[in-house]
Amino acid sequence: MEGNLIVRNIAELATPLGRTARRGAEMAELRRVPDAAIVAEAGTITYAGPALGSGFQRAAERARGRGAIEVDAGGRACVPGFVDSHTHFIFGGYRADEFFWRAAGLPYMEIHKRGGGIGRTTAATRAASSAELAASGMSRLKVMLSLGVTTVEGKSGYGLDLDTELRQLEAMAALAGEQPVDIVRTFLGPHSVPREYSGRPSDYIDFVIEKVLPEVAGRGLAEFADIFCEEGVFGLEDSRRYLTAARGLGLRLKLHADEIVRLGGAGLAASLSAVSADHLLKASPEDLAAMGQAGVIATCLPLTAFTLREPYADARGMIDRGVAVALASDLNPGSCYSQSIPLIFALATLYMGLSFEETLTALTLNGAAALGRAESLGSIEPGKLADFLLLEAPEACHLAYHVGMNIVGKVFKNGACACERA
Repeated sequence: MEGNLIVRNIAELATPLGRTARRGAEMAELRRVPDAAIVAEAGTITYAGPALGSGFQRAAERARGRGAIEVDAGGRACVPGFVDSHTHFIFGGYRADEFFWRAAGLPYMEIHKRGGGIGRTTAATRAASSAELAASGMSRLKVMLSLGVTTVEGKSGYGLDLDTELRQLEAMAALAGEQPVDIVRTFLGPHSVPREYSGRPSDYIDFVIEKVLPEVAGRGLAEFADIFCEEGVFGLEDSRRYLTAARGLGLRLKLHADEIVRLGGAGLAASLSAVSADHLLKASPEDLAAMGQAGVIATCLPLTAFTLREPYADARGMIDRGVAVALASDLNPGSCYSQSIPLIFALATLYMGLSFEETLTALTLNGAAALGRAESLGSIEPGKLADFLLLEAPEACHLAYHVGMNIVGKVFKNGACACERA
């Protein structure tokens, strides 16, 4: 779906700029253009700027010659499409009872004794057919699109065996061609220790390295490899050898790091030059500084902390230390059954100390960088894909100001309207 498009009468165009992640103070720098226009040809932006002047006129005339569709934005604000750079949107079953157990104060280990946790979703996902996984994934993608998400990362990790891990990734690959949202696939085989390897995490890592990784890489089913590097799950040594093996097969690296205890996963991410390290609620200042020096993006997941009633990751401190921060949903059936971009804006600006500008950058350009897509996505400027949103508001800041509400009116993907509010 690629379009030739002219959009005029934009009240405010607000976007970060650049083809790499914005770090530190750069995250607060947005280009704001009143009375703006956008022109796209073959799905790529050729002009984004003031609607008055010869630059727009030349670009518009060229696009008209290619049969461009002309859209009146009606005085709406415009921002880049959102990039949700950390989700687990392919899974079987639900865990609603666990949500209410946690709300009532039940400890994690008691939930585990009742049969809850990742193992429960693993059993349901193994039992689900490929068609069922794809159908539920499609439903979630439609919700994401309506919220303005134009690119999403999807992780496996609810199979913990060869067959189901491959089926999760295959379901994502099939969905990529059936709906507008771009899907970036991540292999998360070491998401938990399966029951058949209980008490033997190193043996499970051996299995993943020897049997699963070669299949994933050989079939081109994933671009990234991820691991839950955490006390009681996979330690630093097992995480390092898994990630090293994955990199040797051509996969780029991500980590679930320092979510529950300060294990040193953020430092491991820095030493391996991972693309991102995610969660980071307990990461040390020294490891965060090392991430910044290594160019590792810190992906913070405020919806998960909100759902678990945990302190938020110190995104403010990360930015002040010069680290590039992305924000993502962590949609999953257990600790965060939500993909609410409006709630992320509210939490980031009201409780995490981020400005609106920093939050928008974290959900667009830096999210794209966390997926290796900043060259082509995440900002509204010539040469980038024409992925952008028209808001039901005259100013972009209403994304935070209109608290917790979805104000996305139209979603454009590759220069074509992919979703419109009824």
